[in-house]
Amino acid sequence: MQDAIAAALEKKDFRTAATLLQQWQQKDAKDPKFLLAAGQYQEATERWDQAEKTYLKLLRQTTNSKVMVQARQGIQRVQTQREAAQATALEAARAQPDGQAPGLLCLEPVTGEQRQAAAQGLAQVTGIDAYTARWQIPSREWRLYRVGPIGDLQYYTQALTAAQTPAFWAKHAEIQAIQVFRVQNFRRVQSAAEVICKNAAGQLGAIAFDWSEISQIVLGQLPMFESVVDTNARRQLTRKEQTQDYAEIVDLHCHQRRCVLRLCDRTYDFRKGNPLPNAEAIPDKAFSTRPQWQALIQYLQQQVDAPIHKGFTKFGEGAVEFLDLLPPLKPHIELARFKESNWDPAFHLYSGLHFIRYEAAAAT
Repeated sequence: MQDAIAAALEKKDFRTAATLLQQWQQKDAKDPKFLLAAGQYQEATERWDQAEKTYLKLLRQTTNSKVMVQARQGIQRVQTQREAAQATALEAARAQPDGQAPGLLCLEPVTGEQRQAAAQGLAQVTGIDAYTARWQIPSREWRLYRVGPIGDLQYYTQALTAAQTPAFWAKHAEIQAIQVFRVQNFRRVQSAAEVICKNAAGQLGAIAFDWSEISQIVLGQLPMFESVVDTNARRQLTRKEQTQDYAEIVDLHCHQRRCVLRLCDRTYDFRKGNPLPNAEAIPDKAFSTRPQWQALIQYLQQQVDAPIHKGFTKFGEGAVEFLDLLPPLKPHIELARFKESNWDPAFHLYSGLHFIRYEAAAAT
């Protein structure tokens, strides 16, 4: 039976080989040589993952030295063929239009029993151990996992998805192209809304819109760093950066107009007037703009019936390490910093990903 199957595989007569294997399985499925032939059939039909599992199973079950040698040789062939197929697929992906353009790949959160399968898939595709992969699978928010040429990212996203590890990729240029208007203040908020805002060139203008045009809201807090003097273990004075406060950012996505209205508590100008219907009743507004800001954000959320995304902090903690590996990403955020921070473009990236993901979902 083994020789007949080998002859069929050599002729690429996979139908005959499959029929013979079924007959052999019904007769003696525990025969080590049956498992060897099954692995060779799976290998010949390019089901390399199944073939590798079959060869490994065979190594655990048999003490026949000749069969063990053949199983190890099969594992080596499978690994070589898989690597060659990956290299071919990568070359083809890179050769596509824009295949060398910069992009990024994100892992999607996985919870419950699916985490184990997702971790195994990540380990299989990236070549890391399963324990490390399990810690890299996010549970609550996207995780920026890889940056590089779009061709590579397309390939890895497809491979991860096929291995039950949810992931997606995006073009850097798509994020950069999103039109952002920095809101200075609201002129009116009741029935319809109107904002005074600046475009990317700093030109001031007004945009009127209906609340139903807001498709989603993205919230985030950006750490504000200051250089402070502290003492080290030797009681020597040292200068270091510390987070002293947080700036709040609110993005209103208007997909019908393909733009984002961006508000920031540090730059919103309440001196131009507060159009909220209950503005006079806001407590302590004479002492701080904070109560007015909180009342404004609460009012916005009440007016808008749309998804609200609040997971930026977790995303940003990992993303800030990758920003230097990407082309500069203009954040469209005006904050008085003593030096630039990757947290600003990280928020623009997070909001931009939600923007293009919403568009992609609406198009399907």
